[in-house]
Amino acid sequence: MENPLRLMLRKLKYLRVIDNRGLYLLHEQSHLRQLFELLNIDCVFDVGAHTGQYAKMIRKYVGYRGPIISFEPNPDIATILRKNARGDNDWFVEEVALGASVGQATFYVTAANQMSSLLQPQTSETDLFKEHTAIMKKVLVNVSTLEIELAKFHKSLRFRRPFLKMDSQGNDLDIAVGAGARLDEFVGLQSELAIKRIYANAPSYDDALNFYQEKGFILSAFVPNNAGHFPYLIETDCIMFRKVTA
Repeated sequence: MENPLRLMLRKLKYLRVIDNRGLYLLHEQSHLRQLFELLNIDCVFDVGAHTGQYAKMIRKYVGYRGPIISFEPNPDIATILRKNARGDNDWFVEEVALGASVGQATFYVTAANQMSSLLQPQTSETDLFKEHTAIMKKVLVNVSTLEIELAKFHKSLRFRRPFLKMDSQGNDLDIAVGAGARLDEFVGLQSELAIKRIYANAPSYDDALNFYQEKGFILSAFVPNNAGHFPYLIETDCIMFRKVTA
């Protein structure tokens, strides 16, 4: 029989002190840790990277050590993102938006810059974010497609089992459409779903989810993507995967 003290110490190594404000993050971190291991993820496309929060999270809490390609179109935020990526030779930063087609588009920079988007904010479904989504300025940005970026980075990184994370403030579905047939190459994805749409012309959560499922992705989990707003559910992330094969 194991020594009680040794047993207690062994259990303690799995514990960590958590601020109540960050409790909603635990499910995402735990689920991704298991899924990344199961799917043997060897590259992450981090679309809508902002300052690199997601990349830092999967490094620290998911234990992922492979290449990360972060896309952020806002020039001011992309500068911060590049600074945060320094020292990590497997973290690449692209200052470009992704969409359904190549070109240029107006990018709306909002008061809360993490809510900036290619889509104009709206308040018809909820006004909880009215102050946060007030437009501060408009920036003309370059737009590429996931199909192009996937092909470009595959040449240099030679990955086989990439994972797609999208957090583009209402534009995720267009990004997936822009992958064309190459969306099949992703073995998993994470996308923000709008229960209450805060951007004009953003797809409904069921339209986005149906599209992903029609493309062969299987729902694995819904995870919160922000704290607060109780009792309302405004947005949530879906985590999906393709059938695991050898």
